[in-house]
Amino acid sequence: MNPAIAHSADEATRHEAQEYIQCASFIAQVIRTQRRKTADIRVEEGVVSIAVPLDLEPARIQQVLNSKRQWILQKLALHRQAMPASSKSFVSGESFPYLGRNYRLKVYSGSYQPAKLIQGRLEVFVPQGSEQAHRVRSALVRWYQQQAQNKLPNKAQRYAKLMGVTPQYIGIKTFKSRWGSCHGNGHIDFNWKIVLAPNRMVDYVVVHELSHLKHHDHSPQFWREVEHIMPDYLECKAWLKHNAAQCEL
Repeated sequence: MNPAIAHSADEATRHEAQEYIQCASFIAQVIRTQRRKTADIRVEEGVVSIAVPLDLEPARIQQVLNSKRQWILQKLALHRQAMPASSKSFVSGESFPYLGRNYRLKVYSGSYQPAKLIQGRLEVFVPQGSEQAHRVRSALVRWYQQQAQNKLPNKAQRYAKLMGVTPQYIGIKTFKSRWGSCHGNGHIDFNWKIVLAPNRMVDYVVVHELSHLKHHDHSPQFWREVEHIMPDYLECKAWLKHNAAQCEL
């Protein structure tokens, strides 16, 4: 296994620990890592996370979050203002796509718990109140990001072996208008939102980015490389072009 891909899998394992701190107006995911000596707060896609050293005490993490409360709330407000109108209300009974299947949402009121897929149903526990819909959405974003962390490096590893290429690193990011990115140093990033698409579309995005390790442009040679692995790539490309809205929360 490529060391970089293994490192990405290690990150996913840390996320599976699913440590959270519930604050007055938001819920923060705690990511413990030996690569940090200080706390780093991020607000992305309406989700709050804080990366901290492995041994930092929960009480100290709470203090850091409280000291940055106004900044975090401003970031959350800006995100909500910038979000396009959604057809979702994030209430029980709505369906959400994942790798080609739709799953019904069940929302429970109570102490926050990470979203889980149980017996074909997405279950979320969040405090009741005016912020409930936002908290449900954040829980779902975290869940989809976790699935992307679990699925995409494994897919990339399988296809890389088939294609005879070696990515130096596989990362999961948020992009506004692209499904993935391949850098000149062999570093590939995938948009976590792609897991809301059917599985074949996910395969296409993986093959597309891996093909850039051989051809860094979109030349005829590049598309021949993609077609060699995925003869139906044009159908996948068209689906993503016309159905991108289905991959938004």
